[in-house]
Amino acid sequence: MGFVRTTPPRPVEVTAVFPELAPLARPAIRLHPRPGSPSVRDSSVGGPLLWPAREPWPHCEDAHLHVDTGFRESLTEVRLKRRLQARRRPDDRPPAFTPQEEALKERAAARLAERLDAGPPWPAECPVPMLPVAQLFLRDIPLLRPPEQADLLQILWCPYEHEPDYKPSTALFWRSVAEVGDILATPPEPYEADYPGYVPEPCVLAPEAITEYPNSLDLSPELQRMLEDWNRWQAAGAGVDSSYAQYPHEFYHVHLGNAPGWKVGGWPPWGRTDPNPRYCAVCAAQMVPLLTIASREWDGGEGRSWAPQEEQATALAGSRRPGRYPSQPTRVEVGSTDNMQIYVCPTSPEHPYTDLIQ
Repeated sequence: MGFVRTTPPRPVEVTAVFPELAPLARPAIRLHPRPGSPSVRDSSVGGPLLWPAREPWPHCEDAHLHVDTGFRESLTEVRLKRRLQARRRPDDRPPAFTPQEEALKERAAARLAERLDAGPPWPAECPVPMLPVAQLFLRDIPLLRPPEQADLLQILWCPYEHEPDYKPSTALFWRSVAEVGDILATPPEPYEADYPGYVPEPCVLAPEAITEYPNSLDLSPELQRMLEDWNRWQAAGAGVDSSYAQYPHEFYHVHLGNAPGWKVGGWPPWGRTDPNPRYCAVCAAQMVPLLTIASREWDGGEGRSWAPQEEQATALAGSRRPGRYPSQPTRVEVGSTDNMQIYVCPTSPEHPYTDLIQ
């Protein structure tokens, strides 16, 4: 963890305006992934995993969709295009490939030609090697609640959409670092992905502990009505822009509720649907968010208030710089710039987990 990212103070102390929200505060850790070169012993997004050499690499055994999405590309193509985008010139002319990149491109084209000669390349052959999504060490993310003796969480997914929800299938592993032993040096990779957004860019992390409050959709009808009371905001002396006078709940929704981006714990980012509680298949307890896999670290416009203090200038200028993606450092995109939530049972981390696109 060689760098720091800090969420700016919220424009209003929410519990000063609405003390009724204080009991709903939850701890969360914003991960702040940023492109880098993580090792197998680092917490990361899209980085290499500390995977035991004696343990088979996980493969997706599900049936894969027969319909080509039109966006399928080999992982080599995805990575080459990203390198070019990152080197885009100020005059917007595409940069040239390096000799090494030209060789990679030629090998990818030759491999595709072989596949075409061998028969239809769609759907993907089964089983499909899964891709690393996140590796989180308990030493870096103390909010994790692992099973006894475990101190490492690893999450992978299959970069193909799966019915009925049309999202990548995921796999979750808890393990003890002390028991890993020899490390798998060269894990297998899938040949292609349904979408480039299913290929995470290797990122290092700058974990930051925060306190967050529910998404406005998670509040009771009584609390939602309180948020609509502009007089209540004014009486508390809150310096809220008068442009929110007609819709004060939007100020809460944009600036004060749940934090956007990759995070552990906290509250769910509802919006694609109304709140959709998940229940443990073993004990029927209501499940809680473990990890948010986000398409964006912050939204454009006023949502940029969540951009770290160290990157406020970048957040303001980033959308105007070709080939730069300041709010999408992982290059992950699920759904329609949505989030994937990993949920776990609060009574036992060994009970089955579940996931949901929001």
